[in-house]
Amino acid sequence: MGIFSGKPQDQPLHSGEVFNLWTHLHATKAYLVTLQVLINHTGDHDLKVLLEDLLENCIKQEEQQSEAILKTNGIRLPPAPPARPDVQVEDIPAGARFNDPEIALLVQKELLAGKIACSYISSIATREDIAQMYGEFHVQKAEYEEKLLKISKEKGWLVLPPLNLK
Repeated sequence: MGIFSGKPQDQPLHSGEVFNLWTHLHATKAYLVTLQVLINHTGDHDLKVLLEDLLENCIKQEEQQSEAILKTNGIRLPPAPPARPDVQVEDIPAGARFNDPEIALLVQKELLAGKIACSYISSIATREDIAQMYGEFHVQKAEYEEKLLKISKEKGWLVLPPLNLK
């Protein structure tokens, strides 16, 4: 039997998997802090609920799963920025605060970039468990992107390019 037979978890990680797992975990740790800041700035209830759900049920799970694989394989973990305190949106000066349509667009862009990264990592993985995990991350991000699109349409935040009706 070769080194790539048997249980995927027992197979070695190749350098691309290590690099991308580590880089993804580093970016995920930073994005958790970014989401904390955006949640603090959010005034819209529906958007705030979506962001809190995204943080708890998507991004934190990605962090935990990626971290577990790196730990199991003896890879040093990337540093994490410090968590941000919860603040009330009213305590943030109006000129310094992100508004809700801006937050929705920033999160949508991050979800899109995350889907691209997940597709890439899934495609270069030789371990089936890594490929499957990043495939699941991609699907989750797509589901949150769909929810965010619905909220953006309902709130009138979606800015469309000119329509070509000819």
